Amino acid sequence: MTTLILRRLGVALATVFGASMFSFLVLRKLPGDPARLVGGELADETTIANLRAAMGLNKPLPAQYWDYLTHLVRGDLGFSYSMGQPVATLVRTRLPASIELGITAVLIAVIWATSYAAFAVYRRRRGVDTSLRVTSSIAMGSPSFWLALVLILVLSVKLGIFPGPEGRLSPSLSPPPTRTGLYTLDALLAGQFSTFFNALWHLILPGFTIAVGPFAFISRLFRSQLRNSVREPFALVARSRGLTRRKVFLRHVVPNSLLPLVAVTSMLVAELMTGSVLVEKVFAWPGVGSLTVDAILQKDFSVVQGVILLSAVLYVTASFLADIAYVVIDPRVRVGAH
Repeated sequence: MTTLILRRLGVALATVFGASMFSFLVLRKLPGDPARLVGGELADETTIANLRAAMGLNKPLPAQYWDYLTHLVRGDLGFSYSMGQPVATLVRTRLPASIELGITAVLIAVIWATSYAAFAVYRRRRGVDTSLRVTSSIAMGSPSFWLALVLILVLSVKLGIFPGPEGRLSPSLSPPPTRTGLYTLDALLAGQFSTFFNALWHLILPGFTIAVGPFAFISRLFRSQLRNSVREPFALVARSRGLTRRKVFLRHVVPNSLLPLVAVTSMLVAELMTGSVLVEKVFAWPGVGSLTVDAILQKDFSVVQGVILLSAVLYVTASFLADIAYVVIDPRVRVGAH
């Protein structure tokens, strides 16, 4: 067990280091001069040279990368010259919005996919199973930005059911007192129930938009696992002991089919917490995704590097926790690890 944890931890650290190096080198090979973008087209060469020196762009790439690493180990992600704030402050300000939206999307995707797949397999009717496969195929082929625009046009503009792209709250409401940065939770802690429901209502449409893609994958995976588990000997033994088909399905088949979803769901959480770039931009959601778009347009290396590094840390953390969960839940994995 200890050997497995140390091995996974080593892989995680190597992955984060590789992500930092990759993002650093790729971003600096992109065309354009960040100093010119910050200084503006009317800035003279002296001003641009001073900006390049202040941003560390006048040094060789190895020296720039070393400076980046030395600041990184101290928790300094750099300074955003285009936005005039430390990158850590920008990410810390925007991350709660992406976390709240990501958690909402994961909950919608997992509940929708698992319940639909379980119903389709349990009912054993061709029509229900076909509808699941058709729905997942359509969901898999629907671009998130296109779906976001369609949902806004139909459910917001035409029907007025959901709010439009106005962020996390209606303009007439003020944010709740900040404790966690999650508006729904902060509103509940402050006893502001109208703000809670307003924030929740703003979460549903973008959360559903992001959840459509993961739903397609999770529903197909869970359907396949359920169909295999139904034929396993443990299910036949449970039926031979006199348990009803419903009890066998709920007590034995479903729990044994959930294990592969541990890794999938953990990776989804990591992905969606860093924000869906296009969906956040369409819904004017002030999260990490929209921050990334603004930074890319401004060629703000520090911000983009910070977001990429955050994504890498979340991915390796989720993968690490999923591996540990596998070892704890499934004894076969624990035996194979020795």
